[in-house]
Amino acid sequence: MNQFSKTLLITGGAGFIGSHVVRLFVTKYPEYKIVNLDKLTYAGNLENLRDIENAPNYKFIKGDIVDADFIQDLFAVYQFDGVIHLAAESHVDRSISNPIEFVMTNVVGTVNLLNAAKHNWKDNKEKRFYHISTDEVYGTLGNEGLFTENTPYDPHSPYSASKASSDHFVRAYHDTFGINTVISNCSNNYGPNHFPEKLIPLAINNILNKKPIPIYGKGENVRDWLYVIDHARAIDVVFHNGKSGETYNIGGHNEWKNIDLIRLLCKIMDKKLNRAEGESEKLITFVTDRAGHDLRYAIDASKIEKELGWKPSVTFEKGLEQTVDWYLNNKEWLQNVTSGNYQKYYEQQYHNR
Repeated sequence: MNQFSKTLLITGGAGFIGSHVVRLFVTKYPEYKIVNLDKLTYAGNLENLRDIENAPNYKFIKGDIVDADFIQDLFAVYQFDGVIHLAAESHVDRSISNPIEFVMTNVVGTVNLLNAAKHNWKDNKEKRFYHISTDEVYGTLGNEGLFTENTPYDPHSPYSASKASSDHFVRAYHDTFGINTVISNCSNNYGPNHFPEKLIPLAINNILNKKPIPIYGKGENVRDWLYVIDHARAIDVVFHNGKSGETYNIGGHNEWKNIDLIRLLCKIMDKKLNRAEGESEKLITFVTDRAGHDLRYAIDASKIEKELGWKPSVTFEKGLEQTVDWYLNNKEWLQNVTSGNYQKYYEQQYHNR
């Protein structure tokens, strides 16, 4: 490890956003040792990182952040210079059916990491703990206005409540113990490698298989969409240049009603699949609205743009088309993750290394 200038821990690095962050850091910073810690739940997939898995500055470790002793031992062995914490249970519907799992991973797991950092870093202000959160902690907006870094927290689902709690713990450890922390709250991500339980990949998969596309309520809920590779770029910028103790909102300036988004996606898919225009739109099926479903999220990302120079580079229309192309070119990946076949295969690959 002495050959590397820094050793960083990225938690949840086999997941959707995490895999893009790991890839960016492994390729952009060959002088860093990148340790990817992931539990490999249903949403964690080592196939997402096959292209960099043999990189000399990359190490994968399977483990659970809820295991405090394991986390302490990991810090003792690797002497991390920084943590980029993405590991989380993140699906609202799952949080409604099993809240305690979200409390354990998102709250207890985060505190375990903070305790390990506090114990091992002592008063070293150069070492940084970066916590990635969500705009859902702010609650809901009406037809006007944007979430800023000063918007009061008002979570409405067990998922957003667990993320709000973890955010508060990160700030508390900064204020109480002097740990060098930063937090970012991002809007909805989309792009390659997204597990097909979320709206866009679910719709793509269902259109491919001519299955109904479920839309909550009337489809009038509004979300701000951020291309995942732009988000990874923002995480890079915040980790290296963000001010200790600060929060940065990361958004794509792309507000879309769910129904309008799906109609656009249907048009793109019909064209790509050589189907008659309007064929995929017939699959749209309105279902009973989700409990506690926030009406609108929208991020004011002016702080990160003004202070750190980051802004989104991909328009939603372009990003959505690139996303569709990726799924169409990776149907085997999609089949594996929807069937669960990848779990057994990649667990085997991991143990055979």
